[in-house]
Amino acid sequence: MPNWEAVSVAMTDRMAELDLTQADVASKAGVALMTVRELQRNLTPRRRSPRTLAALSEALGWPRSRLEDLSNGDRGEEPTLPGTDVTRELGRLRQELAELSARVDAIEANGERSR
Repeated sequence: MPNWEAVSVAMTDRMAELDLTQADVASKAGVALMTVRELQRNLTPRRRSPRTLAALSEALGWPRSRLEDLSNGDRGEEPTLPGTDVTRELGRLRQELAELSARVDAIEANGERSR
């Protein structure tokens, strides 16, 4: 059974470390934003294409096999950095802010159209 929680934590930490949004990662990897969101939030645990995981790994500056290895239970040699919990929380908050901002923009755009 794949360990999608490990993938979620690793992605969140790395995105915070690199100051990347879900949209940034999706664009760099050439995958759908929903795919990044699902993996980062562990929303829909299901089998993922090795090609998708490889593209996301590279977008995050890792070797192609990093996320697939994590999903298979291999923690690799990734060191634990001081303040990881704070970094993870900061990354989560940044992501939520970006998502809320996008929602406000969409609401404002819909309001402009209905005038």
